[in-house]
Amino acid sequence: MSDPSPTFDIPKEGWGAVVKNEGPDFYVEVEKVPVPEVGPEDVLIKLNATGLCLSDIHFMLNDWGMPKMSELGVKCAGHEGAGVIVKVGERVKGYKVGQRAGIKPILDVCHTCEYCRTGRETYCLGAIYTGGQADGSYKQYITCPERYTTLIPDGVSDYVAGPVMCSASTTYSAIKNSELKPGDWAVFPGGGGGVGIQGVQLAHAMGMRPIVVDTGDERRELCKKLGAEHFIDFKEESDPVKKVVELTGGGAHGCFVTAVQSYPIALGYLGHRANAKVMCIGIPPAGKYNIEVAPASLIFRGQSIRGTLVSTLAEIDQTLEFARRGKLRLEPTVVGLSKFNESVQKLKNGQVAGRIVVDFNIP
Repeated sequence: MSDPSPTFDIPKEGWGAVVKNEGPDFYVEVEKVPVPEVGPEDVLIKLNATGLCLSDIHFMLNDWGMPKMSELGVKCAGHEGAGVIVKVGERVKGYKVGQRAGIKPILDVCHTCEYCRTGRETYCLGAIYTGGQADGSYKQYITCPERYTTLIPDGVSDYVAGPVMCSASTTYSAIKNSELKPGDWAVFPGGGGGVGIQGVQLAHAMGMRPIVVDTGDERRELCKKLGAEHFIDFKEESDPVKKVVELTGGGAHGCFVTAVQSYPIALGYLGHRANAKVMCIGIPPAGKYNIEVAPASLIFRGQSIRGTLVSTLAEIDQTLEFARRGKLRLEPTVVGLSKFNESVQKLKNGQVAGRIVVDFNIP
């Protein structure tokens, strides 16, 4: 006889970091917010932790040229949460109370368009962006459709699983779609940040040779510890592009851009490497940090520039498997609710090495 599902006391309200003063001077304030009702095909997840992602900052700054969060009724940003299912809707068949689950950058898709039906559902035109078009993981209790809920395997802590939902899996998708091979050079401008550092680990685990271009002793130490073969401090090295081309014997096979300020020079990291690729991961503010392309340089060396969004359901599961095997050893800075706004502001100001995770269970 199988064990009965655990039961949870669900309050009327839970904690949420609510965005105030949307725009350049935004801040978040931790306050009680209503626990949402569960739809018939939804699960209710009580989050233990949420990662803080730079995309959250852009939603709250409203600098992507998208509708304001407040115009869509959204109070809480965030899209990389980890917790436990505490209630299921009446038509939920596959998931149970007590299972660990995560919140991802996309809350749901249409499941019927050509993209959804060919394993590319993140490009669905009907996708709902978590924390931008619907309340996100800065909220302790959040609902998610069963059909687009990711389960978290045993052996992966919430502090690792939360960031896997976005930052780690996003860089995994970029590396996978770049088609780089073991032994290829992969350069990460901004590789000491939360997204980049997980890409460095995954590239290393997949047999590639990561180079990080970033700055600061803390980021240097972190990157070298987690798989970077070289670390180039752009404040100490007068020409980081030239240095990468020298180290790689002609140019990197792939450039994975998470630091958006690097886009204008990203093609330079490829040098004269034939068939090399720039993978665009970070999303810059509208109208800023564009890449100027001379078609001839792409033509003569067969180089390319490719965009890559967040991960599919399958790719997130694959990234979680890297974490379960110990190949993704994120060591985030963990803070409590009282440090929520301070941590968000540090991220906004570029003062974070690695990833910050907020634990909803710590005051």
